[in-house]
Amino acid sequence: MPPIAILVALADPTRCRIIEILRDGPKPVHVLAASFDISRPAISRHLRVLKQARLISEKKSGRENLYALHIKRLRPVADWLGELAPLAADPRAVVEVTQTPLATPAPVVELPPEPAPPKARRAAPVSQMGFDF
Repeated sequence: MPPIAILVALADPTRCRIIEILRDGPKPVHVLAASFDISRPAISRHLRVLKQARLISEKKSGRENLYALHIKRLRPVADWLGELAPLAADPRAVVEVTQTPLATPAPVVELPPEPAPPKARRAAPVSQMGFDF
């Protein structure tokens, strides 16, 4: 069975790059953030996803938070891919896949035009509203 939680965490290129950076050892968040052109809060969200998948951990070290990779947590992915490797090496599997007819494209559905917004109404002058002043 595929390790879905780990694969979902790795489904983003930024998170994959974070894993690659942490391969060399624990890093503080500012070092990780400097490697990307995205905001620090965005980096924090990516780190949270990786922590929830238990691929990384966070450790307070003085004023910094160090993030470390747990490389052994990738073992289920490697095992699962290893199970699929014989299928990929089989030349008949490639032929069968290439001979499978392509799905027909979904029909294009034309949406009706949006109705025009109602015209703004002018309020009647107070004198025409029936108020006696």
